Amino acid sequence: MTEFTHLDKDGRVRMVDVGEKTETHRKAIASGRISMKKETLALIMDEKVKKGNVLEAARIAGVMAAKKTSDLIPMCHPLNITHAGIDFSFDTESHAVDIEAEVSLTGRTGVEMEALTAVSVAALTIYDMCKSYDKAMRISDICLRFKSGGKSGTYTAT
Repeated sequence: MTEFTHLDKDGRVRMVDVGEKTETHRKAIASGRISMKKETLALIMDEKVKKGNVLEAARIAGVMAAKKTSDLIPMCHPLNITHAGIDFSFDTESHAVDIEAEVSLTGRTGVEMEALTAVSVAALTIYDMCKSYDKAMRISDICLRFKSGGKSGTYTAT
């Protein structure tokens, strides 16, 4: 088992020192889903939600969240992200919006948390913009799908 890197020898929480790590190109892809009523999905797809274009607002929110991850998660390093993108697809059978975030940089630490945060905030934004139509929406399946770069190399979810 790997030792906890965010604890010092006395068990106190600390931010890991990445100063000696080699800079590499790092990329992470995360995904998630928000399920809803058929009628709510139709409103989103037809851009008829009263608050405006749901997916573009969620895209902006997701990118902003990726950039602000270190402000939200205590041990995350502030990163100079060079790319953050959010994409959406509709699952009309399950009445859901699938969300995918890709984040990358060249640096000393990975961007997995930034990609996961981007997906989470994009989903929360969809919920916020549509809650007057459907309070039973469900956010689920947020996970890391892929990461590359750094000492641990490439990971692909199976």
